Amino acid sequence: MSQRPVAFITGASRGIGAATARALATAGYDLAITARSLEEGEQHEHGSWQSNTQPLAGSLTTTARQVEAEGGQCLCLRSDILEPASVLAAVEAAQNHYGRIDLLFNNACYQGPGNQQRLLDVTPEQVSAIYQGNVLTPLATVQAVLPGMLARGEGTILNMVSGSAVNPPPAPADQGGWGFAYPSSKAALLRMVLSLRVEHAGSGLRFFNVEPGFVYTEVMRANNFGEEQAQRFNPTDPAEVAAIVCWLVSSDDALAYADKDLIFAPQLHQRLWGEKPL
Repeated sequence: MSQRPVAFITGASRGIGAATARALATAGYDLAITARSLEEGEQHEHGSWQSNTQPLAGSLTTTARQVEAEGGQCLCLRSDILEPASVLAAVEAAQNHYGRIDLLFNNACYQGPGNQQRLLDVTPEQVSAIYQGNVLTPLATVQAVLPGMLARGEGTILNMVSGSAVNPPPAPADQGGWGFAYPSSKAALLRMVLSLRVEHAGSGLRFFNVEPGFVYTEVMRANNFGEEQAQRFNPTDPAEVAAIVCWLVSSDDALAYADKDLIFAPQLHQRLWGEKPL
């Protein structure tokens, strides 16, 4: 059983998930991390419009080495949010290994065709997969972790959402905007935290939705998407989001944000620390 707080992060092979794992290790956490990519060079579906399985940089084992370099334990657990049983098995393994989970960060999201299709082009199968990955699997994960947190009277559940869930697209999905399926799934996920707060008021738990801003991800690069936005806007550094997650789970001042529907990470980071992290 860990003597340090324990965080369970989905989608921790790269990007925000990996950066958050590193930051939490520095802050004194032990980690259980999940993703599809256990080792570097693996091929998994991540095409936005059509199939794309080219390897992406990043893996659980790479993240684990970085976590351990910061003094934290790290349990690597391969799972796929389109296979909820694999994620629930990872939760069980983490609880058995560490004895508890203090922070659940639902960071992983569906990667595959359908994310950027126009309304007339998206298929029922794609929408079903998007909702499985972005809504139903996070729901199952919360249901698995929440009872232990309630029994202890402490813990944090944090869902990664998207500004596209609450804003109209500036253009069609294939012209620099976004489609229907992905934003609607993130809108559904956003509602989860609002229900948790009402149903478990006074429990001592923290529930947050975090919107990371425009993060130019490895998946975007691989799909030749986002170059124009990256040039027009100052993209959010994953380390910036990681810093916000650490603050939300640990600071007493974060309780002032306990009733916010959505926390916009870049804005809060600017308010707290001024400049972006190096």
